[in-house]
Amino acid sequence: MLETDKIFAGSIPENYDRYMVPLIFEPFAADLARRAASFSPDAVLEIAAGTGVVTRALAPKLSPGATYTVTDLNQPMLDYAAARQPPDSRIEWRQADALALPFEDAAFDLVFCQFGVMFFPDRISGYREAKRVLKPGGHFLFNVWDRIEENVFANDVTNALAEMFPDDPPRFLARTPHGYHDTALIRREVEEAGFSDVAIETRKERSRAPSPRLPALAYCQGTLLRSEIEARDAEKLAAATDHTASAIAGRHGSGEVSAKIQAHVIEAVA
Repeated sequence: MLETDKIFAGSIPENYDRYMVPLIFEPFAADLARRAASFSPDAVLEIAAGTGVVTRALAPKLSPGATYTVTDLNQPMLDYAAARQPPDSRIEWRQADALALPFEDAAFDLVFCQFGVMFFPDRISGYREAKRVLKPGGHFLFNVWDRIEENVFANDVTNALAEMFPDDPPRFLARTPHGYHDTALIRREVEEAGFSDVAIETRKERSRAPSPRLPALAYCQGTLLRSEIEARDAEKLAAATDHTASAIAGRHGSGEVSAKIQAHVIEAVA
């Protein structure tokens, strides 16, 4: 992962929430919120909350007396999430680095993270921090994307941009969001951090959009892929989006489009 692979700022938070969240994140957010609520936690910590899609799904499922601390490394993402969340006195918003959490030991019953651990510079350190702030017997819950070939629109976008920039293809999607998919490695690292009872489930969903242009906008302008495109040619963002939309239309049609998305869901006990 490059250092620039974790800086979500500018117009990216708004575009991310507008395009990426409904395209790929909402079904997995509903799944993660259901799993999180099943533990009936009193003290919850969310890491790498992004624009708050799981926060919005989980908060109504928590008990009236629960406390819910929502964090992200990027303040602009956290600000956007807070602005979208209905007023809720149980929620505290905190900018925080997952590798150096600003919380006491054994402070939470549940720590969870939706599609964030792929961005950790040192995943085992991040897992150890999650374990440190969990009460003994508390639960750690997170998900990660499967390999890019199992996530069709992401793969289509990556291949289309490789056609446009053959000498230096933008590889952000394959490198980081879809770069941590080896379940044996995941299990080994979670156990190395001190967790037990590690369970991994591979889950398929469908990514749906009203037109091929929406996935193109989502990936090219609502993720850090935008920074990679602009680094190659600042004037070609619109052209890259158009080319990607055409590639998706060529494979999936010009009307409503649908494609497979797949992720691994991990549960472990502190």
